[in-house]
Amino acid sequence: MFFFRPSAGKNFHWLMMSIGLVVSAVVSTTAIAYVKHSPLTANNAQTIPNTVVIDKVLVDKSERTVQLLSDDKVITSYHIALGDSPTGHKQQQGDERTPVGSYKLDYKNEKSKFYRSIHISYPNAADKAHAKKLGVSAGGDIMIHGQKNGFGHLASVTQQRDWTDGCIAVTDDEMDQIMEAVEIGTAIEIIE
Repeated sequence: MFFFRPSAGKNFHWLMMSIGLVVSAVVSTTAIAYVKHSPLTANNAQTIPNTVVIDKVLVDKSERTVQLLSDDKVITSYHIALGDSPTGHKQQQGDERTPVGSYKLDYKNEKSKFYRSIHISYPNAADKAHAKKLGVSAGGDIMIHGQKNGFGHLASVTQQRDWTDGCIAVTDDEMDQIMEAVEIGTAIEIIE
């Protein structure tokens, strides 16, 4: 039969705490290594030469990709996350859908609550008319953006699921590339 002495109980408590700290350190180190080497956070997109003019952005919701095109040639492609309810065209504010159709990238926002953003010209006249017919607000503020400010290091986790309110999310490094390559007024087509 085994009996704990009061001092043995304290030693056992310290032993368990020490084991817990070691396990935590190993798990944290492994997680950090995974994030740093994950294909979703690695800068896997090719550098876009300054001589290439991006004249169209194509978002394929079902493939979860955004492609930058020049003369109908894909220059680079990025994995994206969409809204929590990605299927179908955006109908109204709060439906967490990404619109489907042809729009323009009409302004850049360096002071976004997400890491940089480019606004999509949703809603257009047809979107507004449809929402009015339904008696709802069409919504707006649909952007291509990076990760929530301060959380870019978690992109390997966040980009594995749809998490936005209808925007198109990429990693912060990819957002830097997009901001550099895409000019205001560039056409964006979003397909299902």
